[in-house]
Amino acid sequence: MENMVAVILGGGRGSRLFPLTKERSKPAVSIAGKYRLIDIPISNCINSGITQMYVLTMYQSASLNNHISNAYRFDQFSRGFVQVLAAEQTAESNEWFQGTADAVRKTLPHLGYKRNSVGLVLILSGDHLYRMNYRMFRDTHIRSGADVSIAVIPVTREDAPELGVLKVDENGRITKFVEKPKTVEALDEMATDTSIFGLSPEEAARRPYLASMGIYIFDPQILRSMLVDNLDQTDFGKEIIPGAIATHKVQAYCFDGYWADIGTIRAFYDANLDLVAPIPKFNLFDPTQPIYSNTRYLPGAKLNRASVEAALLCDGTIVEGATVRDSILGSRTRVRHGAVIEESLVMGADFYQYGDDPANFMGINEGAYLKRCIIDKNASIGRYSQLVNRQDVQEYDDPEGRFHVREGIIIVVKEATIPEGFVF
Repeated sequence: MENMVAVILGGGRGSRLFPLTKERSKPAVSIAGKYRLIDIPISNCINSGITQMYVLTMYQSASLNNHISNAYRFDQFSRGFVQVLAAEQTAESNEWFQGTADAVRKTLPHLGYKRNSVGLVLILSGDHLYRMNYRMFRDTHIRSGADVSIAVIPVTREDAPELGVLKVDENGRITKFVEKPKTVEALDEMATDTSIFGLSPEEAARRPYLASMGIYIFDPQILRSMLVDNLDQTDFGKEIIPGAIATHKVQAYCFDGYWADIGTIRAFYDANLDLVAPIPKFNLFDPTQPIYSNTRYLPGAKLNRASVEAALLCDGTIVEGATVRDSILGSRTRVRHGAVIEESLVMGADFYQYGDDPANFMGINEGAYLKRCIIDKNASIGRYSQLVNRQDVQEYDDPEGRFHVREGIIIVVKEATIPEGFVF
């Protein structure tokens, strides 16, 4: 779509995803064993015909920048690009990005405004899991004559208090926005007849709230005026959008597919493990809307006398005489004889390690037992060690920094070594 440019927000510290964000930004976190979170919005753009994308980065962005430069290269006969715009100090400002809106404000000169060449602006988050055709979103925006459009998703009363909730009139125009309404009165006031978007009466009664997906389309000049005229406003969800509702026509675009905000360890773990279900909520195998990523030229997974049930084994994986159940093994994962992996995500490795010394083996060593774990890249799990959370601890930090427990899930940090016979 030549008249639309995408701006993908690269995320801040991502403290709720710690320790996965200890050395990387949220969009650079691995998902499904072979992708990064940033691949989701970029793939949605490519599949929707949007080939001009800017990714705004600031916090620990080296890994993200490297992935984007390796994965997304358009040919010389295309106008397409995925360009990283890092936070920078300028003559006008010596501060880093202060929020989502401030990030876009400070990169406006790079988006084509000076050349008057920018079309509609699509603003996306870099840490959500979903598949959307942005063409339909754009068409709704144009037909409605809106200044701003927001993608929304119907949610239940139980989910609404954790999200930004919008209220619309009978034509889908947004009339009110409340960030995470907590009281009964606030929730009652934000209820909407979601059947106007095509939901059945039963489904509309079950999901009577509209949550913002953090996906926006702006008329370019209106976006510029909102950002330039309100220098004290740094966040889209909390400041720019509520202000726009009061002064402009802001339209809702209802999306009724799968969408997950990968903002916490629990959400991240659940979204990944659902991918091994017989019919997952997010279909990785849709040939019409593929997820793109860095091409690694690795061989297929190799299984030697292994027992595998409900698992996703990524390219280059080697499993020898081990048991894998309800788990994902990322690219280049090596699992040795007698190991058992259950309900876990193993992110794999950035390279193959050669040699058979158990003390220096990168992967899941002989006889190890993992249950409800996330194993970050290049980690070494020692022989006969057990990471099963025997005491059902909800929060814990290993004194030596090798692993952490968040919401009952064990996370082994990148390049950590769990010694032989260790039990937790």
